Amino acid sequence: MDYSGVVFIFTLLFLGLDALPNFVLLFADDLGYGDLGSYGHPSSQTPNLDKLAANGLRFTDFYCTSPACSPSRAALLTGRYQTRSGVYPGVFYPGSRGGLPLNETTLAEVLKPLGYATAIIGKWHLGLGANGTYLPIHQGFDHFLGVPYSHDQGPCSSLTCFPPDTKCYGTCDVGVVTVPLMSNDTIAKQPVSFPDLERAYVDYATNFIMKSAKSKEPFFLYYPSHHTHYPQFGGTEATGHTQRGRFGDSLYELDRTVGKIIQALEDSGVHNNTLVFFTADNGPELMRMSRGGNAGLLKCGKGTTYEGGMREPAIAYWPGRIQPGVTCELATILDILPTFAKLAGAKLPSVQLDGFDMSPILFDNGPGARKAVFYYPVDPSEKYGLFAVRVGKYKAHYYSRGSAQSSTTPDQDCSVLAFLKQHDPPLLFNLEIDPSENYNLSVVDDPEYKDVLEMIQGVKKEFEMGMVFGESQTSKGRDSALEPCCTPDCSPKPSCCTC
Repeated sequence: MDYSGVVFIFTLLFLGLDALPNFVLLFADDLGYGDLGSYGHPSSQTPNLDKLAANGLRFTDFYCTSPACSPSRAALLTGRYQTRSGVYPGVFYPGSRGGLPLNETTLAEVLKPLGYATAIIGKWHLGLGANGTYLPIHQGFDHFLGVPYSHDQGPCSSLTCFPPDTKCYGTCDVGVVTVPLMSNDTIAKQPVSFPDLERAYVDYATNFIMKSAKSKEPFFLYYPSHHTHYPQFGGTEATGHTQRGRFGDSLYELDRTVGKIIQALEDSGVHNNTLVFFTADNGPELMRMSRGGNAGLLKCGKGTTYEGGMREPAIAYWPGRIQPGVTCELATILDILPTFAKLAGAKLPSVQLDGFDMSPILFDNGPGARKAVFYYPVDPSEKYGLFAVRVGKYKAHYYSRGSAQSSTTPDQDCSVLAFLKQHDPPLLFNLEIDPSENYNLSVVDDPEYKDVLEMIQGVKKEFEMGMVFGESQTSKGRDSALEPCCTPDCSPKPSCCTC
């Protein structure tokens, strides 16, 4: 007998709801564990996010699944490791042939059968493909306003990033089309105007919330921000506003958008019926130095499987439902899909999921179901398997490697010159007392640590036995003819693609 309907009714009664809850998923880009004021940064101006943290539940041990953009986004939206969906190695580009496979079920597709209106504003980065095959409107989203990939994947040296005419720092990618702004499957503007971009996003998000609330439709709004990925940009209201320079201004603009989304929820009367969840895709790009973000006390950053590359700030906010506080329970972006599905009473996809329902953490201040975190590198393979595993407070590194994206720090383990190294016995750290991964316990002659390593090895073996690698989508290569161009028959490409 199927008791799911009964369970859902009890869930609504427990939460004091008489209608389906709304969901707002805020996803920052290349944000470090130490970048927000609520996570300890002394000069970041993030008042709206800090307010969410003060009035919501702040996670101390929340993780992404990859130290790179596309794989983490695939995991976030499917509740499955990127290795299963084939979103590896690396990321998608403007002319990539592959994308998030259409047979994967996204969070939007989980919610839509229940009558949810679904929208995404911001960075997609899960493929474009021939004729827009992999765009969000084919993956469960009713509406899309944003950039189909990363905003540095196009020439930017001649573009304005901050008003009135501050050019973008650096050159970004060259030899490809300029970055387009897309509305559903149509190019609305090319190249995008960076200083005006966030205003367009705010207007779109506000209108979506207001319209959904007025029609009494439950809604799911996914806002994968471009901030604070390189090159940083900002509008008039953010430029020159902070003490952290252009990075700080970019972060401040993200924070302003969060504040305006919360204001729209309040103005539309759905504030108390909406779960807002904030986190980020991977750690900071330390190679950009002061323009690249900050991992706080954590080791290394983007591109690595050290804590700085994969542990992220995370905040759950639902006034009247989630009590303010801090949790040290383990959780990951994989857990968002099953949690939202549980709260909506939605049916889960009939595939192997890697996430757990976080409801006991969010509403009962209790222990979560997740006991382990698995760390894959940017380029996972069946040959090497997992680079690291965390069980409880202990983390074991089986392989380690630096990254160009985490170079420039004094720590040589982060450098691109820190080549792939196998550890036998594995490096072992107690992350509760040593979150910076400084003191390797496996060199200590203590039987307890040997027992811990054996236990972690058993967890690792069981997980890897159940992992089936999907066909690599990023390895399908690129075709310049697939790059989006608003004047497709113009010449010479790509410079003529402007509108």
